[in-house]
Amino acid sequence: MGAETGARGGMVARRQRVGGTARAQKGKARKDGWTKVKERRFLETLAETCNASEAAREAGMCRASAYRRRQSDAGFARAWEEALDVGYAEIEALLMREVLFGSEVEELTLDGEGVVKGRKVKRTRNLTVALRLLTLHRDRVDRRRAEAGQGAAGRPDSPDAIARVEDVLGAIGRRRVAVEM
Repeated sequence: MGAETGARGGMVARRQRVGGTARAQKGKARKDGWTKVKERRFLETLAETCNASEAAREAGMCRASAYRRRQSDAGFARAWEEALDVGYAEIEALLMREVLFGSEVEELTLDGEGVVKGRKVKRTRNLTVALRLLTLHRDRVDRRRAEAGQGAAGRPDSPDAIARVEDVLGAIGRRRVAVEM
C-alpha cells in the first residue's frame, strides 16, 4: 500500500514548501494535530469563555496553533467568529440581566480575632469589565462588516436593503400582472 491508501491507511494530502513554491504530497497524518473532537472542544470553550488561550488549553492544543489554523482554514475562521458571536451574545444577555435585576454581594465584618461580627447584603452592579468586553466585541464586528464591504449597508434597515426589498417586491408585482393578462 502506498500513498494512495487514503485516510484509512493514515495517509493525508498536504503541501510542502520548497524554495518559493509549494507542492502537493502525501504523508502520514499527525497524531498530535487538530482533530474534529479537538476542534469541537476548542469552539465550545471559545463560545463559553471568549478566550482563545483557554479554548486551546481545553482542546489540548497551543494557542499559536489555533491562530495558525484560523489563518489557513476559512471554515475554521468562520466557526471561530460564530463561537465568539455566541459568547458575546451570552455576555450581552448577562449584562441585560444584571441591569434589570442586579446581583447580591454579602459583606462580612470581622473582629480582631477573625470572628464574624456582622453581615451585610448589598445589591451591586459593577459592570466595568463586561462593558469593556462588549465594546471590544462590537468594534470587532464593525471592523469585520467593514472588511466584508457590508458596513451600514449590511443592516436590514439600511436604505440599500430597503431598496433591494422594494425592487424584489416590484418584480413580483410585475410578474403577477403579466400572468393575469
